[in-house]
Amino acid sequence: MHTRYIALLRGINVGGNNIIRMADLKAVFEAMDLTDVKTYIQSGNVLFNALEKDTAQLTLQIEAALSERFNYTSKVVLVTQELLQEIVSGAPDGFGSDPEAFRYDVLFLKPPLTENDAVKDLAIREGVDTVHTGNRVLYFSRLISKAGQSYLNKIILLPVYKQMTIRNWNTTKKLSEL
Repeated sequence: MHTRYIALLRGINVGGNNIIRMADLKAVFEAMDLTDVKTYIQSGNVLFNALEKDTAQLTLQIEAALSERFNYTSKVVLVTQELLQEIVSGAPDGFGSDPEAFRYDVLFLKPPLTENDAVKDLAIREGVDTVHTGNRVLYFSRLISKAGQSYLNKIILLPVYKQMTIRNWNTTKKLSEL
């Protein structure tokens, strides 16, 4: 029985770094005998089916293949379609409901990082940011009118940032539907 997975790649096609064409990315996954491979937008989202049930082992295999093919240190957060649907349905009440006033992001955590450990390292600015824990994710929202004051902008300076990847709420919901 195949499992449907979504590989969320960290740090590709951002700020002119690690530029990877989606067709080339798809080819690497297909060469690994993964099936029904699809990419979604340029930020490194790959949907596929695999027989492998060990998510940690599959993550290592994908990271090794990507690192070798594209000559960079690949970091991937791998989630099942089932988990992604739980993440979307388990969002805090009202999360995503006021896109005119707030930006909504989901911070996907790379095991062994847990949501409880990640949230300890994440500062929030009162009146600007809110953060909630979920299953292997943090739900982060910030007031658009004060986005420049948000502490999410400083997350890239934290060591914990290397163990997560961020997707906006619309992308997260779309991936759960694909």
